[in-house]
Amino acid sequence: MSIDLKNQLNPAQYEAVTTTEGPVLVIAGAGSGKTRTIVYRLAHLVEQGVDPAQILLLTFTRKASQEMLARAEGILGRPLDGTSGGTFHSFAYATLRRNAMDLGFDGGFTLMDRGDQENAVRDIRAELELGKGDKSFPKKNTVLDMITKSRNKEEPLDAIVQREAYHLSPYIDDIAEIASAYAGFKRKHALLDYDDLLFEFDRLLTENEPLRNQLSTRYRYVMVDEYQDTNLVQARIVQKLAGTSGNVMAVGDDAQSIYAFRGAKVDNILKFPEIFPGAKVIRLEQNYRSTQEILDLTNNILENARTKFDKHLFSEIKGRGKPEVVYPISDQTQARIVLDKILELEKRYPLKEIAVLFRAGFQSFHLETSLTRLGVNYRKFGGIRFSEAAHIKDIMSLLRLSLNTNDLLAWQRALDHVKGVGPKTVAKIYEALHTQGREKYLASMRKKHPAVAELLDELDAVRRSQLTPAGTLDRLMAFYQPILTEKFPDDYPKRQQGLEQLAQIAANYRTMDQFLADLSLDGDPEDDEIDEDALVLSTVHSSKGLEWSAVILIDLVEDRFPSKRAIQRPEDLEEERRLMYVACTRAKEHLSLMVPKTIYNRFNGTSDPAMPSPFVMELPNECFERLHESYSGGLERKQNAPKPKGSSKVTNKVRSASESGSDDSEKLGFCRHKIFGKGKIIARIPPDKYRINFPGFGLKVIIKDYVELL
Repeated sequence: MSIDLKNQLNPAQYEAVTTTEGPVLVIAGAGSGKTRTIVYRLAHLVEQGVDPAQILLLTFTRKASQEMLARAEGILGRPLDGTSGGTFHSFAYATLRRNAMDLGFDGGFTLMDRGDQENAVRDIRAELELGKGDKSFPKKNTVLDMITKSRNKEEPLDAIVQREAYHLSPYIDDIAEIASAYAGFKRKHALLDYDDLLFEFDRLLTENEPLRNQLSTRYRYVMVDEYQDTNLVQARIVQKLAGTSGNVMAVGDDAQSIYAFRGAKVDNILKFPEIFPGAKVIRLEQNYRSTQEILDLTNNILENARTKFDKHLFSEIKGRGKPEVVYPISDQTQARIVLDKILELEKRYPLKEIAVLFRAGFQSFHLETSLTRLGVNYRKFGGIRFSEAAHIKDIMSLLRLSLNTNDLLAWQRALDHVKGVGPKTVAKIYEALHTQGREKYLASMRKKHPAVAELLDELDAVRRSQLTPAGTLDRLMAFYQPILTEKFPDDYPKRQQGLEQLAQIAANYRTMDQFLADLSLDGDPEDDEIDEDALVLSTVHSSKGLEWSAVILIDLVEDRFPSKRAIQRPEDLEEERRLMYVACTRAKEHLSLMVPKTIYNRFNGTSDPAMPSPFVMELPNECFERLHESYSGGLERKQNAPKPKGSSKVTNKVRSASESGSDDSEKLGFCRHKIFGKGKIIARIPPDKYRINFPGFGLKVIIKDYVELL
């Protein structure tokens, strides 16, 4: 009995499944049945008489390929014996093993794991005598990360370091020397690392024409899942396996390409029709996940994308209302509003069907402490919990000792950085402090371990000063700064930002007791993993591929979403737009977007106005409901202000002056700047600034006297 494709698939899916000859690009919008399409195409090919051994399915996880093959077997009612399905790396490894001699490895090769790679880098550094005695020299894992990113992105090492780890710039030449020696080490000892699998496979396909022809003949049908996540070398491998006119089907969504930091290249999918002339482009636009009201908003997020495949997601699922854009008074009151929303949604959905998403892991801290106080179970995905980070635990140990000198565990943590002071010495110091004369002990300690004496003096000074939690933290952060840079030389700027965030949190507390309690009462991660009915907290990156009945997206203000670094380059800002799209398309029935009006500034004790995310500013009024937090604590529904007439597409989607600081009475257009060149004015920021998008430089805030209006 043949498969009834027309009744099992929608028209676009049917077209993708039955178009088996020549290059095909399937643009699969979020929730559009991508996996179902691949599975039915596998089954259809075999049903049409294609030998399963002639099919190659490339995915990004082994689990995905196994699931697809198993589902196709279920449809056919028989096994797909011989079909090659797996990851790029596993397929490359199997091929390289059979052809090791062609690579110059007459006796075969060994695959290195991460530990092997780090140890090799360590030994090479020692052999080259680089950074000897320099405590700031990047660690072996950091050096390896830079080498790997350079290879995967196929960019020079110095460009990677300058952009992603500028503080390591003084060591660029040393890192490059290690990278060169590392490559020679692998060749000498017949070793390949994870990255080598792809690059050596690509080289083999380039240099060995008989093998390339053999593989192209054997695998008449190549199918690639999540094509938007391929890097440059993976795209070249696909092209060489399929040829420019082969039967290759790439499935993906350019709007969900969010892994540039891993080397993914969105241009691979955008330029597929150029790489494979005559390629048929099929769009899967019917969404089976979200309500039409949510899709109306997500479609508008993509409308101003610079480069894209046009698509318009639609759904037959009717919702209860439009998404909400909520304006809390501040980032400090946002957590309470989100918590109220969760308790409201819990009446309709199980907790596990509710998710709070954010751009960076630290942004959920206020909410985590509120959830813990109320006893609401939650699981967090995307990095460790804020209070579990090593630098946060370090500074917490100092705070604890400022309150309680009997805290032995805090002493162990606080003295961990002092060379020559291990657990036994800490125990002796602790005992001496509580049994001997203080001054006598300090005198001996200053000679043997000056760093210990400095810590004791600092803690004494803090206790005498009787500062607020914020004041105490500021002082201890200054003390900890040299320890931070010495202990974490590779990524201390990022950790410094975490400490700044902690200081901002401390500004909300009057007593150290309560502050430390909220930091410590963070729940048991193991219990959270076991508890099935738990609220989900997740970074947007970790949420990809998942879905929930209700989604709340927080901190939709500039410098948080998009992140501060993203507005420096147009391509990074475009990826942030796609990240916003991914976040919103996780929601099935309810979507709330939180846009704090102010951000607390701990340095002057005031709340500074926050600029809404440009992705929110662009949304047309008709696709959402607007709610504002009142000063009494509740939410008030407000009428959306009409958009100005006669403006361009981007300008026509700027929020009203009360939210964005823009002045709609002034005509917005183009301008010129001496350094950044011609730009598009996005908004006017009273009293005397413009927010301008400069091609090649991204969004900038410029005093109007420094630009020439065109």
